[in-house]
Amino acid sequence: MANKRDYYEVLGVDHSASDEVIKKAYRKVAMKYHPDRNPGDSAAEEKFKEASEAYEILSDSQKKAQYDQYGHQAFGPGAGGFGGGGFHDASDIFEQVFGGMFGGGGGGGRRRGGPTRGADLRYDLDVDFEEAVLGSSRALTLPVSSTCGRCGGKGAEPGTAKSTCGTCGGRGQVTSGGGFIQFSQTCPTCGGVGETISNPCRECKGTGSVKERKKLKLKIPAGVESGSRQRLAGKGEAGVRGGPAGDLFIVFHVRDHAIFRRNNLDILLEVPVPFYIAMLGGEIKVPTLHGDIKLKIPAGTQNGKMFRLKGQGIKDQAHGHGKGDQHVMINIEVPAKLSGKEKKAMEKLCTSLHENHFEESVQLQKDASRFYERKQKLENDE
Repeated sequence: MANKRDYYEVLGVDHSASDEVIKKAYRKVAMKYHPDRNPGDSAAEEKFKEASEAYEILSDSQKKAQYDQYGHQAFGPGAGGFGGGGFHDASDIFEQVFGGMFGGGGGGGRRRGGPTRGADLRYDLDVDFEEAVLGSSRALTLPVSSTCGRCGGKGAEPGTAKSTCGTCGGRGQVTSGGGFIQFSQTCPTCGGVGETISNPCRECKGTGSVKERKKLKLKIPAGVESGSRQRLAGKGEAGVRGGPAGDLFIVFHVRDHAIFRRNNLDILLEVPVPFYIAMLGGEIKVPTLHGDIKLKIPAGTQNGKMFRLKGQGIKDQAHGHGKGDQHVMINIEVPAKLSGKEKKAMEKLCTSLHENHFEESVQLQKDASRFYERKQKLENDE
């Protein structure tokens, strides 16, 4: 530990250097001492490793803070150096910074195209209001890719095997150029898999998967809203080269209802009330998600009055208990299509009423009168 140089000194930066400055400094030192540029030079190789170790610490905010406080002791004894204490190989650090453009010592030329997870799928499902708030189940038939049953996803005819790609030697990549700068690209023969199939499966044509219409039963949980998603693990596209299947995401779209409206866990409902019940008081029947209930209407109830029916909303599935409420808005209904006899009866009834029975109308006239008085005063002042 005593022989280790200060990491800031190794990269030639100040203790206050930004992440970008530290990265640029590492690129400069790493390229100077890279083994491909200094073949057989053990001193250069050690400096390359030293710079990579310094960059790994100083590019990580947590490790950098530990180093600034405790120095090299923060990572030893037993933790210092590559291969121990969470440190990575020097070539791995180099490849992370420079990407895949360098071959050889930069970590390029690694085989690609191994088992790959299948793609996730999205299915948009329209559901009725009742299904969404109460829960339901659906039988769905979806076109998806499934692992080929004939070859088991291997892509080769049963009884035959894949061969190592002769172009890339099984690495999945080919390298061009020479010296320090080398370029790697996906093998054009095997497509990065590292293997070739001389006798493809006649069912899947070598892809390892087949298209089919798959049936599944979907349970719609009570309380879903438009835009909410349900994940079905492993029900997506089949994996490639033996990889796991992706997931299926069901996105719900809830249709509007004729009378009920939703606000989170609450239900909103407008209820027509005959004018005489609103005037004299009485009892009405109110629909809810859970059946009809009776609601008492006090005498003199005005249009737009709201009543709350506690616990008559949607069940809180997220927490497993409790329900929302139902809010009932009164919409006073006046009779229509009266006969002549009925009109006369109503006129006789109304002759016994006077303006003091209609407080809101009286208040409106008072407010309007005050407005006109102010208006007249302002015009006179001009």
